[in-house]
Amino acid sequence: MNLNQTMWYQAGVFFILALFTMKFVWPPLIGAIDARMKKIADGLSAADQGQAAMKEAEKKIQLELAAAHDKGMTQIANAEKRGQLIVEEAKNAANAEAARIIAAAQAEAANQVTKAREELRDQVAVLAVKGAEQILKREVNASAHADLLNQLKTEL
Repeated sequence: MNLNQTMWYQAGVFFILALFTMKFVWPPLIGAIDARMKKIADGLSAADQGQAAMKEAEKKIQLELAAAHDKGMTQIANAEKRGQLIVEEAKNAANAEAARIIAAAQAEAANQVTKAREELRDQVAVLAVKGAEQILKREVNASAHADLLNQLKTEL
């Protein structure tokens, strides 16, 4: 074999190898590369969608936080109003109870004053009888002169 034949032989083998590679090796390789490119593109698209979904979720969270804050502030305001109403009701109840106690005390004081006056009248009547006894130097019968004593009590 000479050099020329060997070169043609090598060129033929190279040509057959190139045809074989183009027919059987390149299609699966190109398919794998295309599949990988599609997978990468899908991944990038999913990442973009994920970021957009994350931004949307953050917006939604901010809105919900604002709504929760507003609701909390409303509940606090309602609780404060309720507390003020309870305090006012307690004040009113205390004032009513104080007025009732004062009225009862005034009534009791009036009863005691009346009772003290009655006792004082009785004591004055007894003293008047004793004084009259001393003046007359004789004993005055209280039961016999009851009408006179009652009249004296009313005058005092």
